[in-house]
Order: sequence, then structure tokens, then C-alpha cells
Amino acid sequence: MTARPVRRPAAAVASLSLLALVSAGLSACESGTALPGIGDAVDEPSSSASTPATERPRLKVNVGRGATEVPVDTVLSVRAQQAVLESVSVTSPAGDVEGRLSEDGGSWQASERLEPGATYTVRSEGRTAAGEPVQRTARFSTADLSLAEQTYASIAPLDGETVGVGMPVVVTFDVAVTDRAEFERHMHVESTPRQRGTWHWISDTEAHWRPRTYWRAGTEVHVDLDVNGVSAGGGVYGQHDREIDFSVGDAHVYRVDARTHQMQVFSNGELLRTLPVTTGKPGFETRNGVKVIIEKFDEKRMNSETVGIAAGSAEAYDIDDVQWAMRLTYSGEFIHAAPWSVGSQGSANVSHGCTGMSTADAGWLYAMTRRGDVVETVGTQGDDMTLTNGYGDWNVSFQEYRRGSAL
Repeated sequence: MTARPVRRPAAAVASLSLLALVSAGLSACESGTALPGIGDAVDEPSSSASTPATERPRLKVNVGRGATEVPVDTVLSVRAQQAVLESVSVTSPAGDVEGRLSEDGGSWQASERLEPGATYTVRSEGRTAAGEPVQRTARFSTADLSLAEQTYASIAPLDGETVGVGMPVVVTFDVAVTDRAEFERHMHVESTPRQRGTWHWISDTEAHWRPRTYWRAGTEVHVDLDVNGVSAGGGVYGQHDREIDFSVGDAHVYRVDARTHQMQVFSNGELLRTLPVTTGKPGFETRNGVKVIIEKFDEKRMNSETVGIAAGSAEAYDIDDVQWAMRLTYSGEFIHAAPWSVGSQGSANVSHGCTGMSTADAGWLYAMTRRGDVVETVGTQGDDMTLTNGYGDWNVSFQEYRRGSAL
């Protein structure tokens, strides 16, 4: 049965035509004003003008041609419509942008973000099912950023360093990160053998990562901070990506008991030596808890004013050349040679908070010690070690530590 055509009144046809024109005008306005400079600006189709617009072969870029002030956290992409992408190149004096073409040739996405104050050229090429070429070239520029609008990450340990089993990964930022969650999504730590761990934010400018328990001796660790161009919140963006590799050495754990005045020195679980020591006297007690060697000095000047003891007071001291000094806290605790207290080592606590030993014993310990080696102190009447006074990361449970993650 053949359907008969339906005739419409002329007024109705005119009304429908007017409605179509109005709708087209509205669509054009919405497309141009919804997100200035960012959108699917495209080349004119390479096929005939009679082809419906929705079916025309074209390559779509997610940044409009000629756009300015494009945010640096933009991830470029190109999509093919009624065509297959063959190649995409993104070039700039600030550096080219690499990316990945999908297996079906339907899309391309950048694998990195953009640099500030740069002009980029996107060239994409493809073909229709009939083999006809489809091309698109677009240029745009990114927003410029001052140093105050960029944050740079520093990492400890250093690249290539061998550290002790207690060493956390320490990342510091020179400009505050207020969107911690967004940054943390781009901060990765991988180890061989694999060990579960977590980030913990000390502040907006410092984040640490530690495994559930001390590192296994011999672990290889890779840190990847893929933060270049990532929004740090408040109009601040990551300045550069950072990657480092470090190794974990032998498991050195030094156990100090202030009650027995002894230090047991373990390496990979084996007791190497027991050393007589002295710890803090009443009023200057050594902190209890887990500490980690932060840095080492062959010689170091130690002045009581740096720890709040006034010059000229009964407890004041100023020693130019303290040997074999190994820092445990930011507040001034060290392990070091203390030849002036040898008579008390092993029997009494007479220091101002440091763990002192003979010059020979300190030299032997210093020679084997690395940054990140662990010192476990018990039996003092002093305060407990805190999370932030040095590398105090081991003084809370893993569950509590994990609560400091932003994710």
C-alpha cells in the first residue's frame, strides 16, 4: 500500500520554516558563547556541500582555533567524525606534546599537559572510508603564569641515593598546594618488591609517603610526580614533572634503652654490637619513639642557644667540633661522639638530650650509617617523638597515618 503525501497549510509551513531558522540561530549562539575559545572548532568538510552537516567528515579538536588564555591543565584531544585519524602532531617552541592514537583511529589524546605562555600548533590528518584526505590545523596560546602561580616539587631522597629502611619519601612544594586530592592523584610511588604504602600530608607544602612497615632491605623505589600543569588549587599549577629512583640498603636498626644506658646495633636482624651510651638528663630528657637519621656531619658545632638554652646560663655550651654527628630531630637531637661523658656512658644519663658515646664507637657507627637508618628509643622520662619533628613517620599506626592522605 502506497502512503499518500500529507499536505500542510501554507501558514503552517511558514511557521515551521521560521521555527527552524530561529532554532538554528539559537544553536549557533549557544555554540559560540558557552565556553569561549574551548570547544569543537573544526575544519570545513572536505566532502561535497550537499552532505548533511552531521555526516560530514571532520577532525574535532577540544581547543578552538585561535583560542587564548587556555588553561595549562587542559588535556588536548582530537576526535574523528566520519573519518579515521592517521596522525596528530602538537608542536610549540616550549616543547612538543606527545599523545596516543586509539587503535580504531577514532581519537587521539595527549599524554601530558601544556606549558604556560606558549603558542601551540595542532596538525591532524585522517581519511574517509573512501580514502579522501581530511586535515585540520589549529593554533592557540596558553595562559601565562608567574612563579607565584606555579609550585615546584623537591624530593628526598636524592636520585640514585641508597637509604635506610626507615626513610620516607618526602616531597616539599615551594608554593602551597590547596587542592591536595588533585595533586595526590598524580603522585606515584612504586617499589620492587612491591610494598603497600600511603601518602600523608604534613602541610600544604609537604607530603610524605611510607610503606606499612619498614622498607625491605634491597628494595628499589621509583617516585613519579606527574604534576606539571596540574591544578594545585587557588590558581596555582604544578611547574614541572619530577621522577627519581632510589635504593634501600641493609636494614640498620639501633635500639637505645635509656634505663640500661645501652644501644644495640642491628643489621638485617643480626646484633652486631652493644654500645654504652648516655641520654638526656632530668629536664633535658631524650624523646621516646622511632627516629630516623636525617643527615650526617663529620664535625658539627653545637651551641646551646639553638635549642633554647641561653648563653651564660649554668647549662650553656658551645662546642666547635663535635665529631660523628647524626641528626635525629629538627629540634636538635643527635647521636654523636661525647668524649667528655665517657665516665657516665653505660651507667648514667647526663646529656642535654642527645645520645652520646665514645669517639671510637661513634666513628664505627657513623661509618655504617645512612640517611634513613632507624633509631628506636625507649625508657626515658621525656616526651614522645612526634610525627613532624624530623622523619617521625613511624610514630603512628599505619591506619592513622593513612588518614593523612587526601584520597
